[in-house]
Amino acid sequence: MQRQLLEHQADRIEMVLASHEIPVRVYGGVLTPHTIRFHLLAPLGTRLSRISSLAQEIALALGSADCRIQRWQGAVRVDVPRVEPPPVYLLPLCDKLRGYIPPCTALLGLDGEGSRLLLRLSSPEVAHVLVAGTTGSGKTSLLRSMAASLALFNPPHQVQFALIHPKGKGLGPLTELPHLGWPLAQGAQQALSLLAEVVEEMERRDRAARGDSSRASSKPQLVLVVDEVAALVQQAGAQVVESLTRLVQQGRQAGVHVIASTQRPTSRLLGGLMKANFPVRLVGRVMSGQDARLAAGVAGTGAERLGGRGAFVMVAEGRVVKLQAAYICEAELAGLREKVLIHPQPESVSPLERAARSLRSLT
Repeated sequence: MQRQLLEHQADRIEMVLASHEIPVRVYGGVLTPHTIRFHLLAPLGTRLSRISSLAQEIALALGSADCRIQRWQGAVRVDVPRVEPPPVYLLPLCDKLRGYIPPCTALLGLDGEGSRLLLRLSSPEVAHVLVAGTTGSGKTSLLRSMAASLALFNPPHQVQFALIHPKGKGLGPLTELPHLGWPLAQGAQQALSLLAEVVEEMERRDRAARGDSSRASSKPQLVLVVDEVAALVQQAGAQVVESLTRLVQQGRQAGVHVIASTQRPTSRLLGGLMKANFPVRLVGRVMSGQDARLAAGVAGTGAERLGGRGAFVMVAEGRVVKLQAAYICEAELAGLREKVLIHPQPESVSPLERAARSLRSLT
């Protein structure tokens, strides 16, 4: 069925371009997590702009809202969005990577090429992550998947979690993990209390590092996950912003990392907190181009055109990478406790770890 679809759409592309006297040949089609990708061979001297100007006409012929046309290795590539991208399941991806992952590294999902995308929180270029997207974009599922993959790849003495969710539902399935350093914080008062304890722990580690660096380095990485941070700020006020700002500005050296999500990255509530403090942004479907720019920190990511259901763009170090977020259901989360690693990973770099560096990862 898929082969028939690819052949039919390839014929349609050739017909549209032939009607404009551009005799191209489609010589390949590939299914990626987000798109159906075609490779076109055009006559020598054909300007890419001639083909690009027909993008909307090609999209119409394929029954798609849009398509992207760009040069690729001496040919032309046409990417057509998939109407229903297939889900990417977390546990099968993790099972294939056990033992290959550097410490404190989360598995995000698959990039546009279908390669596993990893995010090493302990890297100086990462440290803290902002996840943004409307209801239905998959941001809470992405938070759970990141935490679950961290739990699978790191025993509790290497990674600990602190979880905040104003309603408690989104992160509730993670509370059975042995990595939980504090009870799940729900509501304004519990959140403020937990934030104060995490800040105190960060300061304690800073003092220990000044006195004895080996004592500080033996502490587990502390990952604070905050779902719906804008809603929390509305409930608890400026004290939340003050505590989170201290953590994202000073936490990395103490081994404290913040992963925060928000529906709308409003500058009024989060402007000061967001500015330059989250080097990595994971942006799902948002309502407008302005929301996309605020969430990503840069313009032109196209996040406002994402279809939701786990489709994200990652913005890091000036790069924009499209990804399909990995998914784990609540039943799988409930059984995750039995699957977590019970032994530390070796400190030396093994051949397996060196092989893993061929994967698409941000370290």
